Amino acid sequence: MKFLEEKLVALDVSAETPEAAIQAAGQLLVSGNLVEPGYVEAMVESYRQNGPYFVLAPQIALPHARPEDGVKEASVAFVRLKDPVVFGSAANDPVSLVFALGASTSDEHLVVMKELVMLLNNPEKVERLKSIASYEELKIVLGRNER
Repeated sequence: MKFLEEKLVALDVSAETPEAAIQAAGQLLVSGNLVEPGYVEAMVESYRQNGPYFVLAPQIALPHARPEDGVKEASVAFVRLKDPVVFGSAANDPVSLVFALGASTSDEHLVVMKELVMLLNNPEKVERLKSIASYEELKIVLGRNER
């Protein structure tokens, strides 16, 4: 599983619309050869058809699509938006943290979600994600720093 590795993280990305925010995060997965390009379009289409169901917490979106839409390897990419974007979630807008998920099996989905829940259930870590300046700082937040 590829979880928030350096090539899967982009900070202060400009996006004017929810679709652009989803595409920015999804493109990191495509660039990492973890999903097919069609997977990103499937995530956007899922948003268009189903609304902001994946805006699961204040300022946090977890766009995803079905495994058969082109997932090659379980993965999570992270984009912090330069300016928050309104997705249409009355409870949790605007979104500034976008985590694009790809999982090819339900077991992988559970592993990916467990990692994300451990991160996002920690309010202090979520606050730090909003202000980190580099991937090195993200590694510290994730507890990956070798001391």
